[in-house]
Formats: sequence, C-alpha cells, structure tokens
Amino acid sequence: MSTDGWFARLRAGLTRSSDRLKDSIGAIVNSRKLDSTALGELEDALIESDIGVTTAATLVAELSRHRFNRQVTDEEVRGDLAEHIARILGPLAEPLSPDPANRPHVVLVMGVNGTGKTTTIGKLAQHHREKGLAVVLAAGDTFRAAAIEQLGIWGRRTGATVVSGKEGGDPAALAYTAYQTAQSRDADLLLVDTAGRLHNKRHLMDELVKIRRVLGKLDAEAPHDRVLVVDATTGQNAHAQVETFRDACDITGLIVTKLDGSARGGVVVGLGERFQLPLHAIGVGEGADDLKPFEAQEYARSLMGLS
Repeated sequence: MSTDGWFARLRAGLTRSSDRLKDSIGAIVNSRKLDSTALGELEDALIESDIGVTTAATLVAELSRHRFNRQVTDEEVRGDLAEHIARILGPLAEPLSPDPANRPHVVLVMGVNGTGKTTTIGKLAQHHREKGLAVVLAAGDTFRAAAIEQLGIWGRRTGATVVSGKEGGDPAALAYTAYQTAQSRDADLLLVDTAGRLHNKRHLMDELVKIRRVLGKLDAEAPHDRVLVVDATTGQNAHAQVETFRDACDITGLIVTKLDGSARGGVVVGLGERFQLPLHAIGVGEGADDLKPFEAQEYARSLMGLS
C-alpha cells in the first residue's frame, strides 16, 4: 500500500475521533478570539477525546503561547494542535526492527484480553516475511485453542514457521522450544504470543516473568523486545495497563490497535507523553494492511481531521 493509501486509511479509521474533535473545536472557536474561556473549553474537549488531563493542559498552554487573544479559525487551531502533537510523538515513532546481531531476535508480545495480540503477531509476521526475513511464531497462548489455530492460519498464510503445543501446556516451556527451533533454522525473528491477562492478576503477570526468565537462559538479552498491545477503545484504562506491564515486565514499546473502533483515538497522545515508550505501530482494522509503523505527523493530522 502506498503512503497516500495508508494515510487515507488512517484518516478513515480515526473518523470517529476526528469528527468529535472537529465538532467540538468548531463550536468553541467559531471565529472568536482565543481567550481564557475558549482555551478552557478546548482543554475540556481534548480531555474528552482521551488525550489525557496532563497532555491536554500541555497542548493548550502551547496553543495559548502562540494564539492567545487572537482571532482564529477552527482549522488554524486544529493545525496548531496537530503540529504540537507531532512534536510530542515524533521522537517516539520507532518501527519494530529485528537486530541482525540477534539470531533469532525475540519479541515477546503481551496485553490484556481482547487487544488483538494474536492478529497483531500475524500482521507483524507478514510485514517481516515481505521483507524476506525468516520468521518463527510461538503459539504461547496455550489457554485458548482458537489462538493456537489462528496463529497456525497466519503461519500458512505468510510462510512463517509455527511452534505450538497442547492446549493448557506451559507457555514458558513452549517459548523455550520455539527459541530452539528458531535458532536451528537460523531464523531472523521469533514472535512469542502470550495469553491475554488482566493487568491486576498477580499470578498471571508472574507467568510472563517466568517466560522472560526461561528465554534468558538461552540468550541473556532475550526477549530483545517486550511489546505491549493496547486496545484504543479502553481509553484511559490503557494507562493502568501500561503502568502494570511496565513494572512487571519492563516493556520496551507499544502497539495500539482498534483506533477505528471508538472516538478515543487521542489516547495515543497521552500514552506517548506520559510513558515515553517507543510507539512501534498502530492498527485501524482487521486486514493485514491495517497495521503500519507509527508516523507522528500522519497520526496527528488524521486525529485533527486535516488532509
């Protein structure tokens, strides 16, 4: 898909979020001076779009610095906000790229139930297979037969090797076997799926720690990436998820999915500013082409409904 094609897809995916912001900002500004009252209303509108309280205050302060008490149009305000958002998120845009020094480069993929981890892994596999890399998938969600089957389908579709075990098996043991398989095949990339787990269940978080420990016995640096998949429709609850997984597993980056599923697309901004974790990719649909590396300017302009 061309860059223009993806930008159009992203804009369409963020329509519910951008329409809400456009309507709110248009009603507030309406060719009036950007006084304290208007700025306060803008801050509220940004908070309601799940950008977050702290980040909304930061954006409005920046807007005030350039535009206070000036006559403005809603498009000028949205343009300024998009520019400030892109500046916040730009340094965090970092594609998930295997290091050739690691064979295999191991990515542990985590998240709460229903975020789309298994589908995300399949899309990542396709992306890297198209680049000519040898990919192994570990069906580490041993609690869900459907997840094992789903990963098998992605394996056949992409030509990636899938390592799976029996339902209810030990995920850490499976990850160990998958690493050995990837190593024996001189694979570039090993993507390890895990069961969805509530971030407030300690014993489930401990299981992730065990997977890390077992992989560390094979390669002291593995897993090289520890990626949390976050569902944008959860809004501000995503912050609690990131905080808990970060503390338990030292996550190294984020993938945000289902941006097309709600009017909460602004959550990416708040997560980025608060946690300063690399934003690897975002998803706006179920198709294989609906997950792409994160680009700050495209996202910011799409969120603000700008072409």
